[in-house]
Amino acid sequence: QVQLVESGGGSVQAGGSLRLSCVASGDTVSSYCMGWFRQAPGKAREGVAAIDVDGSTSYADSVKGRFTISRDKSKNTLYLHMNSLKPEDTAMYYCAAVEGPAEIEPTIPTLYDYWGQGTQVTVSS
Repeated sequence: QVQLVESGGGSVQAGGSLRLSCVASGDTVSSYCMGWFRQAPGKAREGVAAIDVDGSTSYADSVKGRFTISRDKSKNTLYLHMNSLKPEDTAMYYCAAVEGPAEIEPTIPTLYDYWGQGTQVTVSS
């Protein structure tokens, strides 16, 4: 079982950048498919980016070219580098993990067994 703790959220102006971190404990991240998700008030949780056991990555169309997901195995940490932020990126961002390679599209929330508590990102225009 793995525990996940996110950090790095905050308030930025449109066009700015943030880096979210997700520290895992209890197991090594290299054994898990991991993803970033977000949920805005009144909206469903949506997948933002994912990185599978083999290092392959997936992105939502809305963030392609602006966000980058990465994993530091030595620090057991998952990152989301967010550039060119837009007001529509405002949401609570969650880190999630599921053991082993993804059996379905890795940006689908129902795939994941473990979730962090979330970190808020607010982008002002």
